[in-house]
Amino acid sequence: SSLIFKRIGSLSLFRSLSTVGIFTGISRILGFVRDLVLAHIFGANALTDAFFVAFKIPNFFRRLFAEGAFATAFVPVFTEYKTQRDVKQLKELLDAVAGSLALVLLVVAILGVIGAPLIVSLFAFGWVMDDEVEKLALAGEMLRLTFPYLFFISLTAFAGGVMNAYNRFAVPAFTPVLLNLSLIACALWLSPQMQEPIVALAWGVLLAGVSQFVFQLPYLAQLKLLPKPRPNFAHSGVRRILKLMLPALFAVSVTQINLLLDTVLASFLVSGSISWLYYSDRLMEFPLGILGVALGTVLLPKLSQQKAQDDRQGFIHSLDWGLRMALLFGLPAAIGLVVLAGPMIATLFMSDVFTAQDVQMARLSLMAYAAGLLAFIAIKVLAPAYY
Repeated sequence: SSLIFKRIGSLSLFRSLSTVGIFTGISRILGFVRDLVLAHIFGANALTDAFFVAFKIPNFFRRLFAEGAFATAFVPVFTEYKTQRDVKQLKELLDAVAGSLALVLLVVAILGVIGAPLIVSLFAFGWVMDDEVEKLALAGEMLRLTFPYLFFISLTAFAGGVMNAYNRFAVPAFTPVLLNLSLIACALWLSPQMQEPIVALAWGVLLAGVSQFVFQLPYLAQLKLLPKPRPNFAHSGVRRILKLMLPALFAVSVTQINLLLDTVLASFLVSGSISWLYYSDRLMEFPLGILGVALGTVLLPKLSQQKAQDDRQGFIHSLDWGLRMALLFGLPAAIGLVVLAGPMIATLFMSDVFTAQDVQMARLSLMAYAAGLLAFIAIKVLAPAYY
């Protein structure tokens, strides 16, 4: 404890980390409930493979742009304006970023809906090679419902970035709970009403995107920072964000493209392979979200403020604290995932439709994921500091 709480500033960071960690933990636990419901209702088969591809594609772009490159670039610029500029200039930046981001996202969402079959073919190329027409068609149909999720969740990430800059971490950390509740509700009550039950999950993703975005708006209004979107790519702040996004986009894309290649490669394998990877990834995301994402979320505005104030010692101390926390909790979590991979997956997901073979295959992929957990957490600390 003496290493972690060397200064009162560390205690403040730990409180913020605890807030994000608790709400992220609630979201992740509900995520387990969601996955348990999906595993028990739908199992691991060609239908679930099709849904997970349709769900992974907008999630890939969300992590790449909204929660990756954009957040990394936006929060430092916004914090600098908040620290060094007046309220009028801050509002102008907010309106310009909101309008420019919304316009780009709208165009991307429209193109994604129109080109859904082509996008699915690229992301699940093995299905094309094996001529699995029905699986491709189903995934394309669901992608037309899930792709607009990118529009709403990216604006949600924008709103969350604003609140994080004001040390309001609870609401953005709680928001993902709505996705889990939406998918659980659609799996239990909407799927029995549909001709193809799995499509209910795609509707759940779309409804979740809308609800997550709307949920944030009253809290932005409380801060008197509800933007009036005005696209303005010529605004100096918007140009700076775009300039900062390019290197951040490259760094984030390396990880995300590698994870996406899992899906592409698994599409060449037997039905259920994509689902096995999904369920093991979900367990790996639990400590990564509670610790890694929480650390990055808390440290980014703190480091941005210290950089804007030219507080070099404070910056170094905050970064050192983040790495200590990553090691203190990340290493035991990684060991636990390796040792308990099989029992956890069997306890959570095994059923009549999620068989012992499914448990064994998901166990092997979870053990492989766990080997990289500490490095993934460290990246969440180091990348915000670097950018």
